[in-house]
Amino acid sequence: MLNCSESLRSGRAARCAVCDGTFGLVRYYSRRTPLCSKKCVDRFRARRASDCNWLGWLQIALDQAPENRARAL
Repeated sequence: MLNCSESLRSGRAARCAVCDGTFGLVRYYSRRTPLCSKKCVDRFRARRASDCNWLGWLQIALDQAPENRARAL
């Protein structure tokens, strides 16, 4: 008999990681993440790219802080 954690794991694997939809005949993967369609693959990749770009925005925000501008003078 399955315990709670095993049954939850199997239910989660049967759903798309982006839209939580069910899989059809074809299942796509991006970085070992199961996805249901090419549209979800594109959305997943765009989200990963935007997650990687936040560090640049953080650096810009820190450089524009008032105390950093006073130090630069």
